[in-house]
Amino acid sequence: MSYPAKITPAPLGAAVVAATLVAVSALGATPTLPHPATIRDVAGATGNRVVHGATHAATRAATRASDEGLPAASPTSVGMSAARLASIDRVVLHGIDAGGFPGAAVVVGRNGNAVLERGFGRMSWSPASPTVDPSSTIYDIASLTKVVGTTTAIMILFDEGKVSLDAPVSRYLPSFSGGEKDFVTVRHLLTHRSGLPAGRDLWRMTHDPELAKEIILSTPLQSHPGQYYEYSDLGADLLGMIVEKVSGERLDRFLTERVFTPLGMHDTEFRPADSLKYRIAPTEIAPPRGYPLQGEVHDENAYAMGGIAGHAGLFSTATDLSVFAQMMLNGGVYNGVRIISDSTVALFTKRAAGHRALGWDTPTGEYGSGQYLSEHAYGHTGYTGTSIWIDPDREMFVILLTNRVHAARALRPQRVIADVRSDLSDAASLAVMDMPDGVLAMPAEFRADREAGWNDRPKRTAHHRKSLSSKHGSRSKSGRASHSSKFSKRSSVSRSTHKSSKSSKPSKSNGKSGKSKSRK
Repeated sequence: MSYPAKITPAPLGAAVVAATLVAVSALGATPTLPHPATIRDVAGATGNRVVHGATHAATRAATRASDEGLPAASPTSVGMSAARLASIDRVVLHGIDAGGFPGAAVVVGRNGNAVLERGFGRMSWSPASPTVDPSSTIYDIASLTKVVGTTTAIMILFDEGKVSLDAPVSRYLPSFSGGEKDFVTVRHLLTHRSGLPAGRDLWRMTHDPELAKEIILSTPLQSHPGQYYEYSDLGADLLGMIVEKVSGERLDRFLTERVFTPLGMHDTEFRPADSLKYRIAPTEIAPPRGYPLQGEVHDENAYAMGGIAGHAGLFSTATDLSVFAQMMLNGGVYNGVRIISDSTVALFTKRAAGHRALGWDTPTGEYGSGQYLSEHAYGHTGYTGTSIWIDPDREMFVILLTNRVHAARALRPQRVIADVRSDLSDAASLAVMDMPDGVLAMPAEFRADREAGWNDRPKRTAHHRKSLSSKHGSRSKSGRASHSSKFSKRSSVSRSTHKSSKSSKPSKSNGKSGKSKSRK
């Protein structure tokens, strides 16, 4: 399909270009466009790693080719335990070895510094694929677009008095009106309580971005505004449309000019150029589009909207996102550049309805947040295997980028990524040694050490084998009846539990088959 014209970033300095050529040549690739790249920790799936510490942090700082990323610091210099942080290596490598994802980029930051900035594994499962580098490997960040992009844009317009949280959406988008739609507010969209459904299969209806927007605007509500929580991509898309209507700029241009360029996030954008493809981790190999995806948004509905959508479409690096996270921890400012007011950061990141803040999510002990983040923490996850959690009380953040949708080899890759996300959050939180409440005890093992449910065969397989063996042995009729009764009871309980779980957890369209998925 034909995309509108893109924004071209400013030319790069000679030092950056030279560093890029060296780094890319080491990977055996031929660059088609020089771009910033620095030599960081790279850990292969075999577990070979560079030991980190004060000396290594100084080396990393010296190899930076530009001012991108946070300054490096050893864990001990910012009140963290290097030994406890080392658990992250084990957790991520477990996820790779189990077949959950081919590689990952991780950044843990505290007190304005990157204390762990590391790549693991490779961009794909091929042994010839480049190793992951947190500063140069670009990932499709999926629903992190909602917070890094769309919510941030709304925060800026709120600061400027151009968007009111309690104004009806119809004030900004007149065609979204009629009936109870007149009572849907911007706040409802941000907290996923608008009454809109989780999503629609736009990609089955059109690949015209303007027509896709019209379909979203005409979507009927499925419940009263404010009554229920329903995680909705459509609500995020409406927020993106509000940004465009109020600012007079397309969403990607607004974010590039107002957020990404001022912060030096030069690898964060919608629809990356084909010349960057060699740096982009591939996603699905057999999508409905009929060809493997690399550098093209994974979400089918975002693709139908031209690759620029409020709910998905951004690509980024872990290093770029670390700058964004630090800006949020700083109350909306980074390196003297203010993006958002501190009061707006505080307002949008505190719980507003249930577990949701405004645009952001907050930790509940589920969905990848782990057990130890503070009550003031906030974050989000993305379907492709991404997450960002920011903890103001600890002055800490944790970023994980993977491409778990790329030909996962695990039986249940969604279980793998959920456990790895939670373990990373827990390991980073437990590594903080200077909190007023004291040092928290380390668990005997992490979820990734147990690998529970990652590659286990379904229980019914064992039952099936037992049933088959009973056909060849002497077993009483009453025994078979008893066995059948137990199975029926267990199945009934399982179905009941599953039904209850579905009703209590939010779901959304995956943009491909109409099936639901909960909170990414």
